[in-house]
Amino acid sequence: MTDSNIIKLTAAQTAEKIASGELTAVEVTEAHLARIEAVDEKVHAFLHVDREGALAQARAVDEKRARGEKLGPLAGVPLALKDIFTTEGVPTTVGSKILEGWIPPYDATLTKRLKAADVVILGKTNMDEFAMGSSTENSAYGPTGNPWDLTKIPGGSGGGSSAALASFQAPLAIGTDTGGSIRQPAAVTGTVGVKPTYGAVSRFGMVAFSSSLDQGGPCARTVLDAALLHEVIAGHDPLDSTSIDEPVPAVVEAARNGSVAGMRVGVVKQFRGEGYQAGVIQRFDESVALLKELGAEIVELDCPSFDLALSAYYLIAPSECSSNLARFDGLRYGARTGDDGSHSAEEVTSLTREAGFGAEVKRRIMLGTYALSSGYYDAYYGSAQKVRTLIKQDFDKAFEQVDVIVSPTTPTTAFAIGERADDPMAMYLADLCTIPTNLAGNAAMSLPCGLAPEDNLPVGLQIIAPVMKDDRLYKVGAAVEAAFVEKWGHPLLEEAPSL
Repeated sequence: MTDSNIIKLTAAQTAEKIASGELTAVEVTEAHLARIEAVDEKVHAFLHVDREGALAQARAVDEKRARGEKLGPLAGVPLALKDIFTTEGVPTTVGSKILEGWIPPYDATLTKRLKAADVVILGKTNMDEFAMGSSTENSAYGPTGNPWDLTKIPGGSGGGSSAALASFQAPLAIGTDTGGSIRQPAAVTGTVGVKPTYGAVSRFGMVAFSSSLDQGGPCARTVLDAALLHEVIAGHDPLDSTSIDEPVPAVVEAARNGSVAGMRVGVVKQFRGEGYQAGVIQRFDESVALLKELGAEIVELDCPSFDLALSAYYLIAPSECSSNLARFDGLRYGARTGDDGSHSAEEVTSLTREAGFGAEVKRRIMLGTYALSSGYYDAYYGSAQKVRTLIKQDFDKAFEQVDVIVSPTTPTTAFAIGERADDPMAMYLADLCTIPTNLAGNAAMSLPCGLAPEDNLPVGLQIIAPVMKDDRLYKVGAAVEAAFVEKWGHPLLEEAPSL
């Protein structure tokens, strides 16, 4: 097979060909490294490419196969890892100058699980600094382009991971989702992204932004590929105090047996209206009609607290970030500014943070510190937590009536790089549909549902499931994907963007 054929394979197909001996893991890895070399100068999906490490992992897979050892379901498949997970011996910057050049001495639990499954880690992907953003424009190392149109954003904060998938630089990727940072990039790049139930994937070794919201998850080009990756990275971790000690739902089985027949699917009235692009609503309505065709019962839902989700999120997340980022003081690790003998430790910390943190990170730290300050805590942070409880109650009531909820993933398709850079509120609205799920802690997926007629850019369909019912995402997602491909073809696999 030629390199151009290899990079178009799904992860499941790639693993099958490696296991059968039709391809070697080294051949597959070299094909993707060649693709990165050919196109990433334009896309800027990667911050660091670990060529030697990736080839060493690939050789180890081929040696296992030669010895007759059984290979796992993703053995030898390349993956792009968001630069928020610590990786021993490989730079981890979180998109920030304050960690420029930092080499972690240990692997995150998620990284360990990928290596144990013989997944080949190609390198670390670009992201909004400390995962704060919806466009990957807040990276200290420059923005990433959307492979559908390099003048457009690839979503955020995990735009590097989604762009790597959409440009065929990797068949799998890892993202993190605090307010939509897996699902929103998936929507605007025509890929699949899943936010598992909070606590289902270990956060140990994942640099924290907002600890009660952050969740790592799988990114791929198909629902089955996402399920295979989900199964590898999920599961209880005693090193993470928020990790759920329950069996991983049967996500791969669900993805292989997709069906919505007899399921009740909820449509929330709060997830449409002013600010939604006409083409996004058109594709969403077509998706709902498709679900009905496939045998689902559509149920209208009213979740009034969802209108308050954005406001609550932008008090809770900055408050937690102001606490988490206090550890970056320029004294223990990472960048250090002003340490010339003429400044006190306090001054060095101040100078380091001034030079190391970007504008959006500083904005959120200031907002969070204010919300937590004496005299304001109850009025702001406390009130936001009460709204969070109301949102969870709305979800609980909804899931008494339906099995899953569907919505547009994001109100618009990809906007131009720089278009919202000076308007934080407009930028925050990109996560309007995704934030309620993070506040409640339940599971959600975005998968492509066509192209908007106005601009021919991808639109995402969001599926939301109750806590630890992640398998429902894959059951519904696989059914929709199969029906969609049969009717209209896959927007990415059939009409790949030209680079």
